[in-house]
Amino acid sequence: MTETRWTPRLQVLVGVCSIVFTIGTALQNFWIVNHETLVRMMVLAGRSEADAEAGAPGFLIGFRVVGCLYILGNAAGILALRKQKQAWLFWLMIAVNLTQAVGVFAVPPEMFEASTDRLGPVGALPSLVTDGGAAVLTLVLLGFLIRSRRPWAQRRVASAA
Repeated sequence: MTETRWTPRLQVLVGVCSIVFTIGTALQNFWIVNHETLVRMMVLAGRSEADAEAGAPGFLIGFRVVGCLYILGNAAGILALRKQKQAWLFWLMIAVNLTQAVGVFAVPPEMFEASTDRLGPVGALPSLVTDGGAAVLTLVLLGFLIRSRRPWAQRRVASAA
């Protein structure tokens, strides 16, 4: 397979987005979402203060484990900047970004309210950028995949018979 004019551009896009998403996910995982934010989110969602205090530690552990997996997945996307057209990396980026994009719908509105109550508008930015950006990047990757029928917008080289 050979690259098209879109191949290097697509790899740079994935690499740069992966840097941004890795940083955004780390901020979300370790700075924005903490015990205080989770308790506030649970209270806004209708739980009692006592229930929220009791449930927040377990939820936070699970949230951080999942967040660390996304940090690793996003960080792997930085490998796209190496200019090697590895199919496994393309498919990994589809999987990571498609599932991270689900956050656009999965994050309860109370989380955004709790985050902005604590930090102002900046509290919502990492989640909006990473989840919304992942949705856009997934659409771009799938669009090029549909168009070229090959990862990284490559073209099959016709063999001489």
